[in-house]
Amino acid sequence: MMEGCRHQYSRLLMVVLILFLALVFPSSSLPATRRFQFNVRWKKVTRLCHTKQLLTVNGKYPGPTIAVHEGDNVEIKVTNLIATNTTIHWHGIRQMRTGWADGPAYITQCPIRGGQSYTYKFSVEDHRGTLLWHAHYSWQRMSVHGAFIIYPRLPYPFKPPFQDDVPIILGEWWNKDADEVEREMMMTGDGPENSQAYTINGMPGPLYPCSDKDTFIQNVVPGKTYLLRIINTALTAELFFAIANHTLTVVEIDGLYTKPFTTTAIMIAPGQTTTVLLTADQVPGSSAVFAMAATTYVTSIFPFDNSTTMAFLGYKPVQNLKLETLNRLSSLSSVQNLPHIRDSAFATEFSGKLRSLASAQYPCNVPKTIDKRVVTIVSLNLQDCPANQICKGYHGKRFFASMNNQSFTRPLQSILESHYKNITTRVFSSDFPEKPTASFDFTGVDPVTSNMNTQFGTKLLVVPYGISMEIVLQGTSFLSVDNHPIHFHGHNFFIVGRGIGNFDVNKDPKKYNLVDPPERNTVGVPAGGWAAIRFKADNPGVWFIHCHLEEHTSWGLAMALVVQNGANPSQCLLPPPADLPSC
Repeated sequence: MMEGCRHQYSRLLMVVLILFLALVFPSSSLPATRRFQFNVRWKKVTRLCHTKQLLTVNGKYPGPTIAVHEGDNVEIKVTNLIATNTTIHWHGIRQMRTGWADGPAYITQCPIRGGQSYTYKFSVEDHRGTLLWHAHYSWQRMSVHGAFIIYPRLPYPFKPPFQDDVPIILGEWWNKDADEVEREMMMTGDGPENSQAYTINGMPGPLYPCSDKDTFIQNVVPGKTYLLRIINTALTAELFFAIANHTLTVVEIDGLYTKPFTTTAIMIAPGQTTTVLLTADQVPGSSAVFAMAATTYVTSIFPFDNSTTMAFLGYKPVQNLKLETLNRLSSLSSVQNLPHIRDSAFATEFSGKLRSLASAQYPCNVPKTIDKRVVTIVSLNLQDCPANQICKGYHGKRFFASMNNQSFTRPLQSILESHYKNITTRVFSSDFPEKPTASFDFTGVDPVTSNMNTQFGTKLLVVPYGISMEIVLQGTSFLSVDNHPIHFHGHNFFIVGRGIGNFDVNKDPKKYNLVDPPERNTVGVPAGGWAAIRFKADNPGVWFIHCHLEEHTSWGLAMALVVQNGANPSQCLLPPPADLPSC
């Protein structure tokens, strides 16, 4: 199929040339090309009384905002000015036929080596809203991340008009280098060291040591409405977010419009975005500010960072708050609408309110029927400690994670390049299991006494172009029930169903929402439950599917989906760019 596509490219190019010469378009109708330069480099940064060399893009933390318009062509030249490898992923950009620009190391490209550059080229046709970008090599995305905003061609489908749009980037801070945290975790077999703080736009806020000056303040005009683009870039935490005394109107998730609804807070998983309208309609006190805060949402028994990051909404120009004002405002009681860290009822209710807009202008194209159903177990694992090693995981073993008992191992070569060149290798195979290797009570099994050893390798799920797929993501109670945010590269999907307990293929599909299910690129699999998603596999290439809790991906909670080329040239993966990095 790949060879057939190549033979048709010359004919396709000739047709394109004839059309170009025959048609005269005004220059304004051609898509614009937006170019950006990203320099990955170290910068000395101080937080929490601690100064360290922090990996950044262009010396900024968080990194620069990419702002483009729907339909633009985008070119981002990434120059690696450090000794370590790097890549960048444009999270939520589907990369139609341009998988070479997707970014995950060893999946769609070899990393960018120190001193080298690579230009990511792609289109944002049929994209709009709030997305993000981040490093996709090791744990570099701890500090290498930023907002990716796509302004729509058409007017927004919600009211009222807003005064300004404001990125709110939620993150985590470690005093150690992020790669060191991952190395220690993988060397000992234990869980990662907890972060020392959560952040709002890179600032921990006044609840942490030495952080009064490192507090984000957003000034607003009383009576005006603002569009808050909330992005969770944290590595290890799902988060609750709220603003004292204010309600938020959710209008978009993962760059896709929703039926608007109001809420006192949101729950947002790593890799997800939630865009809300905020009206400055409260009467401020003498300080003229209201606190905004984010704290973790906890579903497991593993250790976690039990802290809260705080910022402020200023109803008049506020540059710096006085120390006594910070002390008075900096308490959790000042954000009473922030849910408790284990408030699963709120998280479930919030997720249940999310619905696609499903209008004539923005229809909900959920597949009503499917060609293939894949059921995959999303699990933590406990591996026996190798001989002559000391492991610090539970019972002296090592933590891993898997999908259908396959712990994903990234090869030291690009899977997409091997696929494109039809290179056969023993490093990976096309036999990812499409159902659990054994049936049992997935969510009722004893958390610690069962055999939780997993298999390691690079097994790919290969599907033909254009089929309608359903993937059921089934959680387990191994070690601990947990809420897994699973991110799909290359495709959006519709969350047609979810539930607690074990998925029942005879009963649960009858309760699916096939009218206006939410469309996303990252789904939270409920703790001790399952989520069913549907999508059309219409994007040829190799696409990474993984948990966006970084330790789970490092442990192997991932897989790769290969969508084969279609019959027509427009259904084929484009050739690789000339500057594609080599391994």
